Amino acid sequence: MINIWMNSSLLVTISSYRLFKGCRISFRYYFLLSLSLLLSACDEPKKQDSLQHVLDTGVLRVGTIYGLTTYYNGPNGPEGFEYELAAGFADYLGVKLEIFPYYTVNELFPQLDNAHLDVIAAGINVSSERYAQFRFGPAYQNVSQKLVFKQGDVRPRELSDLTGDFMVVAGSGHSETLRNFKAQNPDLSWQETNDKDSEELLEAVLADELDYTVVDSNILALMRRRYPELSIGFSLSQSQGIAWATSQKSDDALRAALIEYFGQIHQSGALAALEDKHFGHVRQFNYVDTRDFIRSASSKLPQYQTLFERYSNDLDWRLLAALSYQESHWDPKARSVTGVRGLMMLTLNTAKDLGVTSRLDPEQSIRGGSEYLATLLTRIPDRIPSPDRLWFALASYNVGLGHLEDARVLTERQGGNPDMWVDVKKRLPQLRQKRYYKTTRYGYARGHEAVIYVDNIRRYYDTLVWLNEQQPELLPAEADVEDEDPAANRNISDTEFDAQTPEISKDNSSLKAPIPSTQYADKKADVEMLKDKEETDKSHNEKSAASTPPEIEVQTTTDVTPDQTDKIK
Repeated sequence: MINIWMNSSLLVTISSYRLFKGCRISFRYYFLLSLSLLLSACDEPKKQDSLQHVLDTGVLRVGTIYGLTTYYNGPNGPEGFEYELAAGFADYLGVKLEIFPYYTVNELFPQLDNAHLDVIAAGINVSSERYAQFRFGPAYQNVSQKLVFKQGDVRPRELSDLTGDFMVVAGSGHSETLRNFKAQNPDLSWQETNDKDSEELLEAVLADELDYTVVDSNILALMRRRYPELSIGFSLSQSQGIAWATSQKSDDALRAALIEYFGQIHQSGALAALEDKHFGHVRQFNYVDTRDFIRSASSKLPQYQTLFERYSNDLDWRLLAALSYQESHWDPKARSVTGVRGLMMLTLNTAKDLGVTSRLDPEQSIRGGSEYLATLLTRIPDRIPSPDRLWFALASYNVGLGHLEDARVLTERQGGNPDMWVDVKKRLPQLRQKRYYKTTRYGYARGHEAVIYVDNIRRYYDTLVWLNEQQPELLPAEADVEDEDPAANRNISDTEFDAQTPEISKDNSSLKAPIPSTQYADKKADVEMLKDKEETDKSHNEKSAASTPPEIEVQTTTDVTPDQTDKIK
């Protein structure tokens, strides 16, 4: 072992095999030693050597709470935004990760004080009270606290409007915020619970068991894909940072490692990619679209589900179904002005290449769409990992592989990573701007629509997974319900709600309203489709085909060869 003394209050021991693994590792620990020295300069001596303990035991003990954004056991093992961050930190240190999930935040902090945990990663808001009790790493995400009520009820716009049952999670940042408001609002009252988490409280609001609750904006964004009737009254807080907590009883060596780790993944783009994976597709919310999708999943999807399952091959059938809904809203007779048709909205040329003789036949359309998506996946460079390669393939399904390649080239020119979706999605909209597309190989494209297209499919897929695996009994009846809020018939972002009250945070997270990727035929066009050569078994006959006016394919689905796609090194 090599002992390196920095001053009388700091000793960091690094095993020799780690020190000599390479120059990068050696430099990393010299950096951590220097950083921890600065952080600990004013600390009392004889504090626990936090980083040393982790390295000696070879284990990083991380405490978290069960939740949609933190940690849960999915079909393929542990999942969650906080879990993936913690796994990355353990890999960064070269140690094993041990996760200790708890049911409440109040159970977590004593474990940190008792040295049973090395760090807490549970989506914790860095409030003034918590900052005085614990040490925090760098903030890696910003959220605001939203007052939530049920769509259709009277919308509260300020604290004085709260007249019903109001409950929050005990020990949460929400209860701390409410206590701070209590002095200026003496009539404010609420209940706190250790028996329910934020997700359960939201469900209680929907079940009319509660009138209000408070939840962080990132959790609400995910939950509204399941429960579109959840509405925002106003924001209780400005945007707050989320960070990991370490004990005040230990030195700052582990905290220094946290600072370097988050700095590295921020610089490399890995943090942005992970955040986009979990939250990038749910930042924008459309009440009507979400409600209609859940209804369609109940009324339309069952008649096609077996076909999606049969032809999904290596894909998740629910992803294929989500793609189909984005394309046609599960209408087998759907037709756009560009000439694409059917459940999977195939072009005539693509259908012929895939052996699809009738695009209006649900089985042929689903089989063809699945094969086409699988083909696109094989043409994405192997070096691009999942899930980015899937997002690239979906974008190609919409805008064409050639235009996707153009966006990747623009990304590289501008210093981004052409193999990361989070970078390429920023450049796809540039394909409709002359100063950019005139420098590309395939020219103009509605690249912004491809970004919306992929985000929509990801949202639909998430909702289908939840409906299929967790709450099938919650599928709503098909009866129509009139919109209670005039704003419900458009895309609504948190900032649009925020702008209406003085307490609101200005997080600038709103996105442009989606532009539909398909247009649907009226009854007259449906009659025309029924007469189309695809409707008959004679569509195979060349003579019959020759007597039928050719379709005009307006849509440009530009293609490239595999080696052209892979030319970005």
